[in-house]
Amino acid sequence: MSSGASDAGPVPGPGSNWSLWPAPAKLNLFLRITGRRDDGYHLLQTVFRLLDWGDSIRLRTREDGQIRRHGSSAPGVAEADDLTVRAAKLLQSESNVALGVDIIVEKRIPSGGGFGGGSSDAATVLVALDALWGAGLGEERLAALALRLGADVPVFVRGHNAWAEGVGEQLAPIDLPPAWYVLADPGVHAPTAALFRAPELTRDAAPATIADFVSGVPLGNAFEPVLRVREPAVEAVFAALSQIGSPRLTGSGSGCFVEFASRDDAEAALVALPPGLRAWLATGASRSPLLEARSRWEGAGSE
Repeated sequence: MSSGASDAGPVPGPGSNWSLWPAPAKLNLFLRITGRRDDGYHLLQTVFRLLDWGDSIRLRTREDGQIRRHGSSAPGVAEADDLTVRAAKLLQSESNVALGVDIIVEKRIPSGGGFGGGSSDAATVLVALDALWGAGLGEERLAALALRLGADVPVFVRGHNAWAEGVGEQLAPIDLPPAWYVLADPGVHAPTAALFRAPELTRDAAPATIADFVSGVPLGNAFEPVLRVREPAVEAVFAALSQIGSPRLTGSGSGCFVEFASRDDAEAALVALPPGLRAWLATGASRSPLLEARSRWEGAGSE
């Protein structure tokens, strides 16, 4: 079981100026495609559920204005294309801050799994540097910058579970009951662009309502039938998870999950899974660990 991100507050390491910030993962509790805009972007409906587990970001302010990535948060991605670097440069430009930053991403969220790792990492850089640099842009301006980096980035900046529409940027906070999740990674990097082009993808689903979701109407994930046919590893994970509950796909990635109403049930289900399956436990968050971390940082700064 992977360690949680929530216990990684912005606490400087011994003898250094580094601070540590959580970048929580997310789940899409369902995902429907209801149409397409004139510019070709698909119109979606989904519910974002934030998790109390994810990556961690180490940041160290620089006086020379340079933005440096140490290590790689995404293998094969050039430093200039890394979302965390792009987020820092965008904030630096928009806020006219002369400071720079060193960035280290401690990855736990599997790439291409639909758990939102890259988007969450970028959001954490925006929110944390807004505080560390004293930019003071605030949530609305940060969310606008986040959308320029990706459709999933704003939900992590705002830090609340949300009903989402449009391309995923139209967010309405939603209260979700406590839940625990068994997550599983088939080890497949799902190619989002190719999946959106798949001829068998359902692009004209009838719009759902929040009342549909709350009442438990099965809303599904448009990418699930496509990936289960195209990727044997995804189908194998679904078969394994079916032994403990009703598995679902998250986002347009290959990651799968089963929801439980109690931690005890989730832990028992995790133990019951076949050996060799890459699976772990995560808790649903009512408020993002990132917002909790920023609140602690601001509280420490005012003492």
